[in-house]
Amino acid sequence: MSASLSTIPGGLIRGMGLLAAFTATCGTAVSPAFADGTAPRTGDKPTVVLVHGAFADTSAWSGVAERLRAAGLPVIAPANPLRGLQHDGSYIASVLRSIKGPIVLVGHSYGGSVINEAALGNPNVKALVFAAGFLPAKGESAGELAAKFPGSTLGQALSRVPCPLPGGGTGSDLYIKQDMFHKQFAADVPSSKAAVMAATQRPVVDTALTDKATGEAWKTIPSFDLIASDDKNIPAAAQRWMAKRANAVSVEVPSSHAAPVSHPEELTRLIQRAAGVASPSSPSLAATGRDHTWTLVGLAAGTTTLGAALVTVMRRRRNAAASRLSEGQ
Repeated sequence: MSASLSTIPGGLIRGMGLLAAFTATCGTAVSPAFADGTAPRTGDKPTVVLVHGAFADTSAWSGVAERLRAAGLPVIAPANPLRGLQHDGSYIASVLRSIKGPIVLVGHSYGGSVINEAALGNPNVKALVFAAGFLPAKGESAGELAAKFPGSTLGQALSRVPCPLPGGGTGSDLYIKQDMFHKQFAADVPSSKAAVMAATQRPVVDTALTDKATGEAWKTIPSFDLIASDDKNIPAAAQRWMAKRANAVSVEVPSSHAAPVSHPEELTRLIQRAAGVASPSSPSLAATGRDHTWTLVGLAAGTTTLGAALVTVMRRRRNAAASRLSEGQ
């Protein structure tokens, strides 16, 4: 057998090696249970509800939503009104009531405060995922949590525009100044994209950041947290402190505040883990939407083709050797 292998073209041998390596990789890509022992969900897949925060809109979720859909998860990204914590929480809660079955609720930035409010009393919410977001306790506001540790430079980047309040009266809408948006909010996003984000940002009314949480959904609902270590809006120290207090499963990435935009892959994996539909060790499934069943079918077909090619080469080698022997006689 070893003598026969020496007559096989090197390209085919290398192809066999690559195929074996790829087969081994795919064989371990999706594990039957997570590292923490949580079994993947076997019933209905949860609906993932993505709630944006201040100075953003639903387009911030595009990369995450694309990956979640490719992984087979239903997704909805409602517009967060940004008019006040209880107002916004009630609005998102009404969206949740329209969804049948289990829900994974995801909030970015101030959206973390909103999902904490919206999840209260809803038994369908099975997991909370915070992305560079707030996890307030009862009586806490987003503003005081952001100021709990030094490092936020948001205040100096804001401009105020008078606006009417939903219940009457006048308040102030907060915007990040467009010429400061890239550095303040999205430093790891390409400047051209950050400029569009700055132009399309949705303002938050100033009182929303001082409104106090009415409860702590994260105390009774499993929580997951993507911490942005380079955040200039919510200091990373504050994010770590909130995650630890909530006993959240946390992942830290070298990200600006715009983590859903700059790190959609890592956030998608964390959401999948919260949803119980994929192992944290299988990032390629969310990134490509590849169905491993079809991958293995393709590998089987490739193995058959390669085997047939090897047989053909061996037969040609034997026939050539026999011909030379016959001519010699």
